Amino acid sequence: MAEDRPQIYLITPPAFEVETFAPKLGAVLDAHEIACIRLSIALKDELEIGRVADALRAQAHARDVALVLETHVQLVERHGLDGVHFTDGPKQIRYGRKTLGDEAIVGSYCGNSRHDGMSAGEAGADYVCFGPIGATSLGTSEPAEHEMFAWWSEVIEVPVVAEGALTEELVAKFAPVTDWFALGEEIWREDDPAAALGRYIAAMG
Repeated sequence: MAEDRPQIYLITPPAFEVETFAPKLGAVLDAHEIACIRLSIALKDELEIGRVADALRAQAHARDVALVLETHVQLVERHGLDGVHFTDGPKQIRYGRKTLGDEAIVGSYCGNSRHDGMSAGEAGADYVCFGPIGATSLGTSEPAEHEMFAWWSEVIEVPVVAEGALTEELVAKFAPVTDWFALGEEIWREDDPAAALGRYIAAMG
């Protein structure tokens, strides 16, 4: 991957059968250079989350790719994961950092709030996600504007991630002003996720 291109951050689907998803993930990791994976699964059972985390960790770490877990800080060290991702802006960044230590990855989704993003960075976040960047009927927030990404990339050192409702056209537009693109359902809903991801990467230019 070209050094000046944004890196790719994969997000798992919210629901999947790990026995079929794990090899699918492995195929994507073999096909493309991936910076990080977020396990974002809508499970409430601690043992089941752990089982899924162990399976995906094996795929990720075999290829030297970091795996972070959404929300569940206490399961990160137990399952040998690389960090935590929060979905509620800056609120838990200090807690995550204190719990997991300086070496862990701690990041957060901050919607379209520049203030929340800056607060997360000041609290010790390793990255901040803004989004969605495209039109979607999900959620209530307005899209995160290109201007905010441009400002952030000029002024703030904390890496910024563009997440949510991505299209190839938006990837081309935002590539100069973001550090990472977070892709999830955009590729997993396709018959060939690796090929779909390849089209997004090509759109970066």
